[in-house]
Amino acid sequence: MEQLLKITTIPLEYQLKIQNARLEYSNSTASLDMDRTPGEFSIKSRPAKLNLDTYEARNSVVPTLKRSISQTAQKGLQAAQQATAQYAQEGQQLLKPGDGGELLGQIFRQRTQMPTGEFQLGFIPSAPVNITYQEPDLTLNYEMDKLTFDLKVAQGDFQFIPGNIEMSITQHPDVRIEYVGDPLYVPPSAAPNYKPLDVRA
Repeated sequence: MEQLLKITTIPLEYQLKIQNARLEYSNSTASLDMDRTPGEFSIKSRPAKLNLDTYEARNSVVPTLKRSISQTAQKGLQAAQQATAQYAQEGQQLLKPGDGGELLGQIFRQRTQMPTGEFQLGFIPSAPVNITYQEPDLTLNYEMDKLTFDLKVAQGDFQFIPGNIEMSITQHPDVRIEYVGDPLYVPPSAAPNYKPLDVRA
């Protein structure tokens, strides 16, 4: 017998989108602060120093007014002392018994005698020059550059993202029934290819 129906089955079609779970790490920006202090180089130099103190040497040649007055007073005191001693000695000699006239003449001649010898005029200093010496000094001071670091390390954060499954149906299931036979005529004798059945066979 000829097949009259054609049955077609359309299956279900779907599409899956799978997103795996993941662990994400996010970190903040680290920072580094650097501070530089420049170094320095310094030199301290003190030259040699020679001190000449000529005060006493100059006073020994040309004394100052104060020194001259002091020296003159000292000499006057010495002269007074010497004169007093001489007068006392002469007085004692005159008190002795003897020829007083000859003794007076001798004293008179000693007093009227012109002084001889040096006049104590000097142009060469009698006092030395006071000399002091200070040695030179050199001091070097060097300081290197200084670097200061401030490092701030970032603390990271972990974030867990769970997985995801998405399903989308691209084709729904279906059943198609098609009639593939010849048309059915009522009555059957109206069919163009109708052949009556041989009932006698």
